[in-house]
Amino acid sequence: MTIQSVCLFCGSNKGTRAAYEQAAVELGRTLAQRDIALVYGGGNVGLMGAAADAALAAGGRVIGVIPGFLREKELAHQGLSELHVTQTMHERKALMEDLSGGFVALPGGFGTYDELFEMLTWGQLSVHSKPIGLLNVDGFFDPLLAMIRHGVAEGFVAEGNLQLFVVAATIDELLVRMNAYRPAPVNKWLSHDRI
Repeated sequence: MTIQSVCLFCGSNKGTRAAYEQAAVELGRTLAQRDIALVYGGGNVGLMGAAADAALAAGGRVIGVIPGFLREKELAHQGLSELHVTQTMHERKALMEDLSGGFVALPGGFGTYDELFEMLTWGQLSVHSKPIGLLNVDGFFDPLLAMIRHGVAEGFVAEGNLQLFVVAATIDELLVRMNAYRPAPVNKWLSHDRI
């Protein structure tokens, strides 16, 4: 499998560690150098803006997807290859999924968690079979991974669902794992139009 576009979920803030912004810049640059389109939330601030700017500076294709009511609030990026404006957050996530061959989460807040878990849930339900990667910058996702393992131990998350995503500390390793991803067969009856 060769991923041609990656949807990035990450903070609209830069966080407290310089490593977070460095990872966003490196990811944007790496995707551009590998001719992988970057799909993201369309903003020009925080880690989102850093990744988009780095990809554009390296000659990459960057596609933003932003709901109209957030266009001004998030300061929509004006220099993108494409900017799609949706009516709702739900339409935003559906379009981002449709435009992407895989998903990467960098550090972020509630919006990042929401987008990540929606794609994990859609993967669990076989709505999509695309790779999902967590770039674990400075161990940012360690508490989240512990919570997910706790959900398995307590009987709320099937152990097989741990195979829905890959985790790596470096971009190169993450992209290798995502390209090697093969979805486990799941017997579900849902399709994208039924969610």
